[in-house]
Amino acid sequence: MAKKAVQDEFAVITTGGKQYKVAVGDTITVEKLPGEHKVGDTVVFDKVLLVDNGVDTTIGMPYITGAKVEGSFKGNGRAQKVLVVKYKAKSRYLKRNGHRQPFSKIEITSIK
Repeated sequence: MAKKAVQDEFAVITTGGKQYKVAVGDTITVEKLPGEHKVGDTVVFDKVLLVDNGVDTTIGMPYITGAKVEGSFKGNGRAQKVLVVKYKAKSRYLKRNGHRQPFSKIEITSIK
């Protein structure tokens, strides 16, 4: 019988109205973080919903008190353009609008 491989530690965090499953070393793209950040700054996510270290699983109600996920700020950017088109046939009505959503890139450094 083969041994079960121990899964790496991961956590589920919430930021910008979305939830992300993260592990140490992951690079995630989140909604743009408020405030001024420089490349290399430490970002702390304290709204941790779940932590799994391969042995124990801790689930928050709704958040785990004292748990935090730290990451390193890698930069801001803007996503690819999304075109919004309004069109009505046979009435010469056509409107085009574009939108680029801003984001922040974060590399996860630790789960505590």
